[in-house]
Amino acid sequence: MYYLFIALIGAERLVELVVSRRNATWSFARGGREFGRGHYPVMVGMHAALLLSCVAEVFFAHRPFIPALGWPMVAVVAASTAVRWWCATTLGKHWNPRLIIVPGAELVRSGPYRWVHHPNYMAVAAEVVALPLVHSAWLTAIVFTIANAAVLRVRISAENRALGYSVGA
Repeated sequence: MYYLFIALIGAERLVELVVSRRNATWSFARGGREFGRGHYPVMVGMHAALLLSCVAEVFFAHRPFIPALGWPMVAVVAASTAVRWWCATTLGKHWNPRLIIVPGAELVRSGPYRWVHHPNYMAVAAEVVALPLVHSAWLTAIVFTIANAAVLRVRISAENRALGYSVGA
C-alpha cells in the first residue's frame, strides 16, 4: 500500500507540473520575469529523489509500517497537500513552483497568505518529514528534511527579493 501511496503522490506532482507549465505560459505572455532559475532544477530533483528514497528505504531496509506513527503521518501528508493546493488556488494563474513575477501584479494577501508569507513552504516542510515516516523511513526523513531546509533557504531568499519583501518582514 505504501508504494501505491508514493505513486499517488508522484502522480499529484505530475499534475502540479502540468498546471505549472500552463501558468508559466500565462505569466510569460503577460511579461512575467523568472527569478532563481538556477535553484528550480535542484528543487525538482530533490522532490523526485525524496519519492524514490521513500520507496528504496522501505524496500531495502525493510522498514515496517507502525500504525501509531504511520496513520498520523498520512494525516500530515493529506493536510499539507490540502494547504499546498489552497495556496495554488489562492494564487490562481500566478501559482508556479518556478519563481515568475508578472509586472504590476498585486501581492496576494488572502487565503493562507493573510497569515504568513510562504505557507506553501511550511506545508512542503511538513510533508518532507511526514511522507517517509508514513512507513518509518526515518533516514529519508532526516536526510531530506536537511536538504529541504537548505533548498528553502535559497528559495525563500530569492522569492523575498523578487517580491520586494524587506529582510525580517
